[in-house]
Amino acid sequence: MIEPRMAWDVYRPSDKNPWNLQKVGHLYRRAGFSGNWSELQAGLEAGPEKSITQLLKGGADRESFESQMEPLTQSIRQLNNAPQMSAWWLHRMLYSPHPLREKMTLFWHNHFATSNAKVQNVGYMLGQYSVMYRNSLGKFGPMLHEISKDPAMMIWLDTIQSVKGKPNENYARELMELFSLGIGNYTEADIREAARAFTGWEIVQEKYHFNVSAFDDTEKKVFGKTGQFKGEDIVDLCLEKESCAKFLVRKLFRFLISDSIPTSADLIDPLAKSFRDSGYDIGKLVETMLRSNIFFSPEAYRSRIKSPIDFALGMVRGLEGRPGATGVADSLETLGQRVFNPPSVKGWDGGTTWLNGQTLLFRQNLALSMTSTEDARFGSRCDPAVLAKKHGKAKDAELVEFFLQLFLQGNVADETRQRLQDYTAQAAKRKYPIYWSEEDIADHRVRAVCHLVLALPEYQLD
Repeated sequence: MIEPRMAWDVYRPSDKNPWNLQKVGHLYRRAGFSGNWSELQAGLEAGPEKSITQLLKGGADRESFESQMEPLTQSIRQLNNAPQMSAWWLHRMLYSPHPLREKMTLFWHNHFATSNAKVQNVGYMLGQYSVMYRNSLGKFGPMLHEISKDPAMMIWLDTIQSVKGKPNENYARELMELFSLGIGNYTEADIREAARAFTGWEIVQEKYHFNVSAFDDTEKKVFGKTGQFKGEDIVDLCLEKESCAKFLVRKLFRFLISDSIPTSADLIDPLAKSFRDSGYDIGKLVETMLRSNIFFSPEAYRSRIKSPIDFALGMVRGLEGRPGATGVADSLETLGQRVFNPPSVKGWDGGTTWLNGQTLLFRQNLALSMTSTEDARFGSRCDPAVLAKKHGKAKDAELVEFFLQLFLQGNVADETRQRLQDYTAQAAKRKYPIYWSEEDIADHRVRAVCHLVLALPEYQLD
């Protein structure tokens, strides 16, 4: 285990700890939605410094991508098309030139968990997405202020129902418990007092509006401080507390690095101090984490269970597929994750909750559906046989190694590799339908090998 004092030092490749394909794959999984074969090879050649810099910067064609997305965005908004909204975001995750920003937006979506099941307004939900996307690598303070006044959030946590004499405590409570401080860093009295500061907040012409006549302008006492506080003042008071930076750093640590490594004070406190001193600069915090020794440590490698999104999108990206995002969105719902619809204000619990006997079977079925070319949702748009031909892989041994390197960077036990090679040898001796051509038989074997790799227990780990 890396000592806390060395954890946040920049990782430098060495003979004992080289930059290899496993580290490239780890980086692309955590800071995006996995890499395809060309991206993995390019990352291996570029090294950690350049690879991480590129992820932080994003691609040069972002304006073109946004222009292409705009007509669909407006159509979904105007039609209030909730099912298409989920597919819209999955399309962005798959094809955006800035995957890290999309990954961080997904983190903030789970942090500020808001569901359209209650909001029932696609325009508001897309507006909240925009707030999180713009601020995902910016400063946390401005984002927290924007989210507080976001119409979707105001409906989700009932701020619009809070008026003088009848303050609603929902937003004040979650602001402290889930969004900024964490349990143990506020009191029930703080919540009751803070709730009065959020009175008078309403939505007029689809935007936040302050109704002074509905605002409780009497003195409030929050965190030991007294004043005629408004909602904005409560947000600032939360940001001023030392516990805010620690809470956020721990949560982001679990998302980017590991949810099993203990987040002790000697590990977290130095980074939390830097985060606070930077004015809550999320981009700098993320960069420090991605470049660190602990990020590339054995303890962080494959230390988490993949979320349904990471599981499914990793397959699509690895196969260089172009499936309809609606089909992917529908399949993710059966696996327990549909964006814009988290299960509660706490978001998705993640970790071991992602897997049980049923969801594991659904994952294996999804892998089969994507690779077999027989499912109408995906057809031949994720065909492993096409991918293998593109990269010149034809012989049994090189096919097994290709898919192991692509999806697991070759990091499997020798007996696992041998079982896959034995399967390909046995498959060559099987009887196939008489009307199948030699190419049909070869393609079927390629698809079967790819599916077996995706069904391995190792592929469930991030």
